[in-house]
Amino acid sequence: MKPLIEFCASNVSSYSQKVVDALENDPDLDVDVLEYGCLGYCGECYMKPFALVNGKLVQAETADELLAMIKSKIREEEDDLPELDFPL
Repeated sequence: MKPLIEFCASNVSSYSQKVVDALENDPDLDVDVLEYGCLGYCGECYMKPFALVNGKLVQAETADELLAMIKSKIREEEDDLPELDFPL
């Protein structure tokens, strides 16, 4: 299952458009990027860049830091997945 990265439209217009574009255009990432009118984090929305990564809040001081944190969170979650061994 692909990682799901969710953004608030207000936060995108203020802080994180650069992050959305980078995620959507990175050939090394296979993620679903969605933008909603509201994610219910209104206090955070107007303060700094944020996104939900598989439902978990990720915040940073800058868009570049947010992108790095999202990529790190994706790698962390991939490392936590159990390896499946299917007989051929």
